[in-house]
Amino acid sequence: MQKKILASLMYTFLFITCVLVITIFEINDWIIGGPIGGLFAGVVLPVLLSSFTDFFDNTNWKTSQRKLKRGNFLKDNDTVRISFAYLFRIKIDGKYFLVQNSRGTKKYQPVGGVYKLHDEEAKYLKENFAAEDDDKIPVDESSKLDYRLLLKNKYLRKFTRRFNRTTSRESLSNLEREFREELFETQILDQSEFGILKYNYCGRHFTDLSFSDHFQCYELLMADIIDVRLTNKQEDLFRNLNKESEKYYFATTSEIKSLGVNDKYLHESISSHTKKILIENASSLSKNKRNYKNYEVEICFN
Repeated sequence: MQKKILASLMYTFLFITCVLVITIFEINDWIIGGPIGGLFAGVVLPVLLSSFTDFFDNTNWKTSQRKLKRGNFLKDNDTVRISFAYLFRIKIDGKYFLVQNSRGTKKYQPVGGVYKLHDEEAKYLKENFAAEDDDKIPVDESSKLDYRLLLKNKYLRKFTRRFNRTTSRESLSNLEREFREELFETQILDQSEFGILKYNYCGRHFTDLSFSDHFQCYELLMADIIDVRLTNKQEDLFRNLNKESEKYYFATTSEIKSLGVNDKYLHESISSHTKKILIENASSLSKNKRNYKNYEVEICFN
């Protein structure tokens, strides 16, 4: 933001200087100065207006979107794939608790998943944003009504504002679903022993808007990072787990940074988005003070 302010001030100074030059030369009836000043003002003004426009790019993805549009790499009607999710940070004795991906990659990742939207919201998004289900990943019962959608680039900013304001979706106040599905329904933990789920909102991570080689389209990924506040009893439930199980893994910070690759195991065993939950990356998250609350949720029994 500081660089944007300095750039705008510099271009404003240059434009004012050009206007003053034109004015002085006009007052003194000096013929050559006016056209030269006008020429420079014509060059500076579009850049000045562009720098003012950049003030609205308050997140990295908006900046990347505008750069792509200016470079004519991305047009308004180009399709963008979005995936908006939440990830739980569960840390026990200095290690992060991860679960194995359920879609067959065999990589470990944080507990969590894509936000769910309600039926009425799905209808609204289809009618007002021409949003479609993401066909890059097959839609089944588990992924139905996910915030994993395809929409036109021209709707992207309006869509993210809608996501923040709508109440017709899974919200921060109740994120027990993925926790229940990935820890209790998989029988990693005993739901009856766990008790109340307590957590805090840490912030939001947006990727740059960029072209995905895997999905062959532009893509924007968002993840809300959620810090689980475990009681002593709940911590012991994790400590007492069988460390030999393939369902989960307790990973160190260095293992997450290297995606599980080491001198003995040269294949990635940890998903790249796991880095988002690292405590040392918390400063890069965007904040929303309204969400800084202590959440407590009773986990639903199925």
